[in-house]
This record gives sequence, C-alpha cells and structure tokens, in this order.
Amino acid sequence: MSEEIKNEEVKDKVEDTKEKDTEETPEEKAKKKSESRIEMICAIFLGITALLTAWATWIGSLHGGNQSTNYTKSNNLAAEGNSEYNSGLQSYLSDLMAWNEIMNFNYDEAIAQMYGRDEEAELIASKREYYIGQNCSAIMGDGILWASENEDAESPFDMPGLIDRYFENANSLLAESQALLEQGQQDNANGDKYGLVTVIYSLVLFMLGIIGIFKSIPNRKVVLGIAIVGLVLAAIYMFTIPMPTDFSIGNYFGS
Repeated sequence: MSEEIKNEEVKDKVEDTKEKDTEETPEEKAKKKSESRIEMICAIFLGITALLTAWATWIGSLHGGNQSTNYTKSNNLAAEGNSEYNSGLQSYLSDLMAWNEIMNFNYDEAIAQMYGRDEEAELIASKREYYIGQNCSAIMGDGILWASENEDAESPFDMPGLIDRYFENANSLLAESQALLEQGQQDNANGDKYGLVTVIYSLVLFMLGIIGIFKSIPNRKVVLGIAIVGLVLAAIYMFTIPMPTDFSIGNYFGS
C-alpha cells in the first residue's frame, strides 16, 4: 500500500509540473494578444486597400476612355474646321476678285454718266447688280450695302468684322476642337494621377502582406504604421483628383 501511495504522489507531482510548464506567462499572453490585434487590423486594412485599389483602377480607366474619345472628337473637329477655313478663304478670294470686276463696272458707269450716256450707264448698273447677285457671297453683299451707305468707305472690306465673318464657322469649330483637346489632356493627366495612386495602394498591400514574416511585434507595428500612413495619404490625394466628366455612379445601375 505504501508503494502505491508513493506512486500516486509521484504522478501528481509530474502532472503539476506539466501544468506549470504549459501555463502561459503574462508576457506570452500579452504577445499573443498584440499579435491577434495586429492580424485583425491588418485584415481590415487589406480589405479597405483592395476596395480603394479597385476604385482607383476603374476611375483611371474611365479617364483613359474619356481621353481617347476627346482626342478623336478633337481631331475630327479640327479636320472639319480646317476644311471650313479653306472654304472661307476661297469665298474671300472669290469676293475679292469679284470686287475688282465690280470696280470696273463702277468705272464704266462713271464714264458713261460723264459723257451723258444715261441709257448706257443704266445698262452697266443693271449688269453690275446682276453680276453681284451671281458672283458675290451674302457676306460680300452686306459689305457692299454698308459701303454704299458710308461715303468714306473705299471698299466693302473696310466694314468692321467683315473679313472675320468668312472664318466664323472655321474659328468656332477650331475653338471647340482645342477645348476638347485640352479636356483630353486633362483626362490624361488625371488618369496618370490615378495610376500613381494605384501604385501606392499596391505598395500598401505588399507591406500589409509581409507583416506576418516579422517575428518581433515592434517591427510589425512599424510596418503596419507605415502602411496605414501610406494608405491614408494616397486616399486623401485620390479624393482631390477630379472625377471623369459627367460621371455618375447611378448611370451604371440603370438610373
């Protein structure tokens, strides 16, 4: 019986020793608690960063699409504007040549009136009016009317703004083309900015992903802190970048 009691006492001592060995120290408990918190924070920020990365990539692609569209429209309008400019220039040169011929009519009419040939003068005037109707543009017609009402005017082209009217359509199209080109350039710049934000988010994801390889808790906290600061700064910068023109999230949900 005494031997059995001794064996039981030995067993109890062994079990007590095992329990003491398996008990965690306060330092170990604090370390595990810190690890658990870091893992939870890391998981949360991984999700947030992933969502922001997807958003930045999508908005950047929309800017890229707008850039391409604006460049295409700008090129088309520039081509149309150049065509209108050439057309206006041809009309101007045609009216200029017509004015030289009208001057000849005026000279002949003045000579006929000087010598008292009234019927001839009336005939020349009639031919001149017919010639003007057949060969002069509406712009030139306005200039001739203005010149007839202003004795000091030497030609219809002295009328203020007359020459600019030949190129009104061209200038309007070219101005619109330039505006679209500048908008396309702005879209390109904004798309590049979103690209930079996406790169920063990728670095943040990388840093959050490698936190687990560090054994030291302070090192993990440092890497986590740097990643969070980078995420916050990138997010602030992203929200300062203009959204694409006419962007509305509701357009993608049928509203």
